[in-house]
Amino acid sequence: MTVIPHPNREAEALGTNTERRIAWLTLAIGGSAAAIAGMREHGLWAAGVLAGTGLAWLNFRLLRRALDGLVAASMAQAGREKPHVPGWTYFAAACRYGLIGLAVYVIFEYFQVPLLSLVAGLCALGAAAMAASVYEILHGAE
Repeated sequence: MTVIPHPNREAEALGTNTERRIAWLTLAIGGSAAAIAGMREHGLWAAGVLAGTGLAWLNFRLLRRALDGLVAASMAQAGREKPHVPGWTYFAAACRYGLIGLAVYVIFEYFQVPLLSLVAGLCALGAAAMAASVYEILHGAE
C-alpha cells in the first residue's frame, strides 16, 4: 500500500521555518542597528531602535498567533459556503495596533526617545521579511 503525502505539510513546514527566520532576523537586525547607534554614542537613539524592534517583534508574534487561530477556525468550517469569522479576530487586530500605538506614545512622551528611532526599530520587521524572502528565493525549500 502506497502512502500519499499530505500536499500542505511541506508548505506548512516551509512557512513555519520562514516565520521563525523572520522572528530572529527582526531581533538581529534591530539589535545590530541599536548596537551601532550605541557605539556612536547616541544612547537615546539606540534605546528607541531597540524599543521599536521589540514592538515589531511583539507585533509579529501576535499577528502570527491571530492568523493561526483564524486558519484553525476556517479549517474547522471547511465544508461551509460562508464560514463564520470569530469576533475575537477583529478585536485582537485592533488591540494589537492599539497596544503598539500606546507603547510608542509612552516611550516617546515619557522617556523622550526620538520618534524616528522608534519608527526605524519598527522597520526591522520589514527588513527581516525582505531578508527571509531573498533567502527563500536563493536557497529554495530545504
